Amino acid sequence: MSAISMASCGEKNPSPSQPAPRQPVHALTIVALGDSLTEGYGVEEHQAYPALLEAKLRKEGFSCTVINAGISGETSSGLLYRINRVLSLKPDIVILCTGANDGLLGIDFQLIEINISRMFRTFKEHQVTVVLAGMKMLVNYDPSCTESYARLYPEIADQEQILFIPFFLEGIAGKPELNLADGIHPNAKGYQIITASVYPHVLKAIHQRKSQ
Repeated sequence: MSAISMASCGEKNPSPSQPAPRQPVHALTIVALGDSLTEGYGVEEHQAYPALLEAKLRKEGFSCTVINAGISGETSSGLLYRINRVLSLKPDIVILCTGANDGLLGIDFQLIEINISRMFRTFKEHQVTVVLAGMKMLVNYDPSCTESYARLYPEIADQEQILFIPFFLEGIAGKPELNLADGIHPNAKGYQIITASVYPHVLKAIHQRKSQ
């Protein structure tokens, strides 16, 4: 039962000895943005991290809805293109995990930076709190290319002052037991680890909004 429902139920004129009705609580909308890593390629919807995150937040007493807005195969340009559709969901917080497919396709890193910065500034204009998830190359490339890609996300986070998850696949990448047969996409156990990793950063976003 929602807090709004509870506030409207009961006697119209409660006696002084009864506690005051609870005030309506704003339920936060969190939108998980990204590609197949967010969507949950190869696992059931309830096993992907957005569903697990919502369940964990509610278990801890937070009134939150987490919307899975991941699209397999999407690049950062594709996500920027649909940003108005994301805003129509009225998010309070977005978890932004994008750029992995850009890296796989060899797209210029500067374009990834431009796209993420544009998305962040658009969300900021609409009073949406952003949590940026960092990525690393998922396949072996030239070391200088891999290092440049790895530096990209912390540099954007520092420049734009974004809440930052250093590496979305921390503790999962390269571990066969936590990934599907392709070695790239997490399995159900892998998503449990991702949820635990993402959770404290989302808590920071929630507390940041409360302090505004």
